Amino acid sequence: MAVKIRLTRMGKKRQPSYRVVAMDSRRPRDGEYIEQIGFYDPRQNPSLIEIDNEKAVKWLRNGAQPTERAKKLLEISGAWTQFKVAKGQIHTVPDRPAEKEPEAPAAEPAAEPVVETPVVAEADVAEEVEVAEAAVAEEVEVAEAAVAEEVEEA
Repeated sequence: MAVKIRLTRMGKKRQPSYRVVAMDSRRPRDGEYIEQIGFYDPRQNPSLIEIDNEKAVKWLRNGAQPTERAKKLLEISGAWTQFKVAKGQIHTVPDRPAEKEPEAPAAEPAAEPVVETPVVAEADVAEEVEVAEAAVAEEVEVAEAAVAEEVEEA
């Protein structure tokens, strides 16, 4: 039996909502399904997507093929990524267990780490400002001289 993950239409005329279901691919769109995986309501703003990722991954691992729209909804919900990780197509970095630090003896107080922050003297800052202002003034003089030469040539 070929199982597909697809949408089944629900709701009134012109007010569609859909169930995301696993069903035999030979069944009609709104026919009997095997299991309901989730719900999709495109009329809300933003669209409402509720998918049970565990059920979806279970069906995908058992060989169910999603339709294009169902695959898009699975990607949005994160079930498709979980399936790819479970299948081994996406590699993840495992969480490292917290390293245990050796406990210090109770008699010795733990020393606080010393953080050195660079101390900048006001004189150094003033010096840097003067150097920068001098460089800007020199560039302005060179530019004014170049403009004056162009004016004389014209």
